[in-house]
Amino acid sequence: MDRIFKTVFVAMLLCVSTAHAQAYPTKPIRLIVPFAPGGGTDIIARLIGIDLTESMGQAVVIDNRGGSGGIVGTALVAKADPDGYTIGLCSLGFAYAPALYAKLPYDTEKDLAPISMVATQPFVYTAHPSLGVSTMKELIAAAKAKPGAIRYGSGGAGGASHLGTELLRNITGIDLTHVPYKGTGPALSAAIGGEIHLQLIGMSSVVPHMKSGRLKLLAVSGAKRATVAPEIPTVMESGVPGYVFDVWYGMLLPGRAPPAIVKKLNTEINRALKSPALVQRFAAAGLDAAGNKSDEFSRQIREEVAKWRKVVAAANIKVD
Repeated sequence: MDRIFKTVFVAMLLCVSTAHAQAYPTKPIRLIVPFAPGGGTDIIARLIGIDLTESMGQAVVIDNRGGSGGIVGTALVAKADPDGYTIGLCSLGFAYAPALYAKLPYDTEKDLAPISMVATQPFVYTAHPSLGVSTMKELIAAAKAKPGAIRYGSGGAGGASHLGTELLRNITGIDLTHVPYKGTGPALSAAIGGEIHLQLIGMSSVVPHMKSGRLKLLAVSGAKRATVAPEIPTVMESGVPGYVFDVWYGMLLPGRAPPAIVKKLNTEINRALKSPALVQRFAAAGLDAAGNKSDEFSRQIREEVAKWRKVVAAANIKVD
């Protein structure tokens, strides 16, 4: 009898979960952006929020909760009620945070449930003309000829530009000198002014300077060429096999969220990402729409966490 009772009980739970998912959502959804308004994650949230509001029939309300490189806002998602009415936006930083910080207020794997990737942003290596290089091969040769002489800038220790360039160092064995700035903007100004020789930066930030000649665009960091500048080769195409630095963004739920809700949101998000209008809006912001299945996104995050632990350890990166 116990076995029969358990079977019936499980079946009842599944029916309740399915019915809840079919009715969901019945009220506005809070989308937590773990960064201040105006940045890349905020732009993505607002663009996709418009489509989700229309397709789901409930308002998707953006809630910016910046702090500690995205950790504060992500912790709010992890601790929220797992009913599907609080979701969060994450970026590549979510995967390398466990390597940078000794203690996080959440468990990356247990406390958060990946829904789907939503976008990628191509990053590009730029060089000041004074460095005298036009390709990644020339950059690597110059760095090997004068170890430590080439200065590269970033928006701060532990940021995407810093880690992406350390990955390049790790694979090629070149020696570069890191110069951290207080934000991407100041680092870009330093690159244009010649204070630093090299910078890895989001393509959307350098598009206005592509034709000015003030910066040379050497190579795109991702697995494929950028839609906005298809003439620029990838780092791998430039002679660095195994180098892929894709800056991605995705959606998360609290870890205890019902599978039916995860599936429902995955379906809605991926439907939105196929909208020609949203794809066009993403492209105008220098972004590529990129959806996938929740299990694929989960696997990707696990692989990224392991990858960045090795990079951070090899580079001995410390974040206060």
